[in-house]
Amino acid sequence: MRKQFFIISFAVFAVVGVVSYFFPLALLSLVLFLPIFVTGVHNTLQHKKAILRNFPVIGVFRYFFEAIRPEIQQYFVESETDGAPVPREIRSVVYQRAKEQTDTLPFGTQRNVYAEGYEWLTHSLAPKHVDTKNLRVTIGGPGCKRPYSASIFNISAMSYGALSKNAVMALNGGAQLGGFYHNTGEGGLSPYHLQGGDVVWQVGTGYFGCRNDDGTFSAKDFQERATHPNVKMIEIKLSQGAKPSHGGILPAAKITPEIVAIRKVQPGRDVVSPPAHKSFSTPLGLLHFVKQLRDLSDGKPVGFKLCIGRPSEFIAICKAMIETGILPDFITVDGGEGGTGAAPLEFSNNVGAPLEEGLTFVHDVLTGFDLRSQIRVICSGKVLTGFSLFSRMALGADLCNSARGMMLALGCIQARRCNTNHCPTGVATSDPNLVRGLVPSDKKVRVFNYQKHTVQSFAELLGAAGMEHPSQIRRGHVFRRTSDAVKTYHDLFPPIERGSLIKGQIPAHFRHSFDAAHSDRFDVPQETSTAA
Repeated sequence: MRKQFFIISFAVFAVVGVVSYFFPLALLSLVLFLPIFVTGVHNTLQHKKAILRNFPVIGVFRYFFEAIRPEIQQYFVESETDGAPVPREIRSVVYQRAKEQTDTLPFGTQRNVYAEGYEWLTHSLAPKHVDTKNLRVTIGGPGCKRPYSASIFNISAMSYGALSKNAVMALNGGAQLGGFYHNTGEGGLSPYHLQGGDVVWQVGTGYFGCRNDDGTFSAKDFQERATHPNVKMIEIKLSQGAKPSHGGILPAAKITPEIVAIRKVQPGRDVVSPPAHKSFSTPLGLLHFVKQLRDLSDGKPVGFKLCIGRPSEFIAICKAMIETGILPDFITVDGGEGGTGAAPLEFSNNVGAPLEEGLTFVHDVLTGFDLRSQIRVICSGKVLTGFSLFSRMALGADLCNSARGMMLALGCIQARRCNTNHCPTGVATSDPNLVRGLVPSDKKVRVFNYQKHTVQSFAELLGAAGMEHPSQIRRGHVFRRTSDAVKTYHDLFPPIERGSLIKGQIPAHFRHSFDAAHSDRFDVPQETSTAA
């Protein structure tokens, strides 16, 4: 095929030379049509793509339109309430708040308020004024020597490497301006996370930044970094919503020498975190690891993050808490709908409990073991507006993290190229030609503005509901239209009585998982029910 291509190309160029010599005016036509002709010849001779072989010229348009399909859908097809994973209406309000533009809605809602799934909160005829300065939550249980006062809205876990250095610096700069925290993600504590903002250092299964050459946990490296003054809390990542029990993925295209040095990994290949931790394999082991990290960090708050899978395994962790007396300072619940990084389609679409089910389950189990008052619950998973904050707190969260909201504030246009290293806005890429487009000094202000105005929006909703503090929010404050009736969260997710699980008063829907839970192991083959 290559020989044929060269012969035809030589013949074409010979014809072009003769024609241009004797008929100069015809040269313009050749310049215009020669590329089309050459493309057609090439496509006719290639063997990999049947469409191009059968339709060597017009077939090219098929691949062109396929490449720009997301842009066509986003800019010309979707309505204000369409668009996935984040609707245009929500993306717009994030951009408006980040840029401090008008974010009010003209001419009424475009949503169908009588459609199944529509939600609203109960407002009061005695509204209150809520000062956003009072909307902070202290994290730190009995074993913590350095409690941390956290904002109710923070930056969720996104690693350097998955995000560009400019994006990480802008996020951290925004956190510094606004007094909220920035979760590092499992990719390790990089210099770009240490721009002055408060940091939550996430320690994942790969132990990036605190690992030995064989991939095991290095206490020495951890202690050296965990005592940095900007590191306020430590989060052990058990699983994440995008790909539970799969481990993180950093494509080889994004691996730079700097990332190799920060993570202590090998260059030239995808960096895949192990599915499970090597430092522990049981609920009891997890809690002893929590205590170890708390001691090594000089008493800073330590917690863990997970997406709920088998209900019995979380119950087993709580049984281990009762048995050992070791409590995490916080638990971050990620929903199956979460995720900003690369993940297999099957894991993104079909693994892990959605946030509502996972969050209510964690809150209720902690309440049933009478542990809820000592452990803060953080949630993440498509939290982008003031109502998102309100509804998640109604389900049991003390505070919330956002990843996609913060990415949009940075300038993300939902191009959905996060896993290709071709992010056009410089957010999720290590390509220096693209990264340069994101200017940290400008974008950090937008991150700060977005967080500030979203918290203010929440404060106004809280006041409109007649409350002065998030701790007053209950499941009965949010309504949802279902297929057969209007119900509150209280109806949809009946709460559990405080201390009932340690009193032996096990609700019927918890009984099977409760009996299958054991503090000395996670894997419980005999459990068949997965309903939370």
